[in-house]
Amino acid sequence: MSVAMSEDNRIEHEDRELIQRMASKDANALDAFYTRYNRVAFSLVLRIVGKREDAEDVLTDVFWQVWQQSPRYDASRGKPVAWLLTIARTRAIDRLRSSGRHEIQIDNLDQQKDPYLTAAVPDPFVLTDTRAAVQDALQSLPEQQRIALEMAYFQGMSHAEIAIALGQPLGTVKDRIRTGMMHLRKRLRPYL
Repeated sequence: MSVAMSEDNRIEHEDRELIQRMASKDANALDAFYTRYNRVAFSLVLRIVGKREDAEDVLTDVFWQVWQQSPRYDASRGKPVAWLLTIARTRAIDRLRSSGRHEIQIDNLDQQKDPYLTAAVPDPFVLTDTRAAVQDALQSLPEQQRIALEMAYFQGMSHAEIAIALGQPLGTVKDRIRTGMMHLRKRLRPYL
């Protein structure tokens, strides 16, 4: 296990050096960072946006943003790959919002006069309360558990992909997700 940890530490150290070099406008550093992480970032973006063409566009935006924001990277807030995937997730969600594909068109459902469709639309007040409770519960988790859960459930990444992205052993990722879910289940029991 110490070999895996030293390998993880080496990769994280290299990633931080690449970001420092990008901050100094070293294009080779961006190329190396892209080569290392473009597949993981693309996989995440594709799962969110759903269309390959959109995912390719978003991926370009992601690495442009990495290049632009590299001087502001704060190592105390997380690993470089977590920073990258946060940018990727945000850009992918922005793409969905701009295209309007993520929202349920309630007006269209009402116009269809299908009782099965209109009955399936949840009460917006219940949704708002539930969302707030889930967000509060997520924020109460230790950072590593929260990140693993968000990657698994909001970004649709497999446990193996999360392990690679975070540079953590697969067993550690699975344990963090399981422990985080147990904590969420306790906190959200009134909503279940």
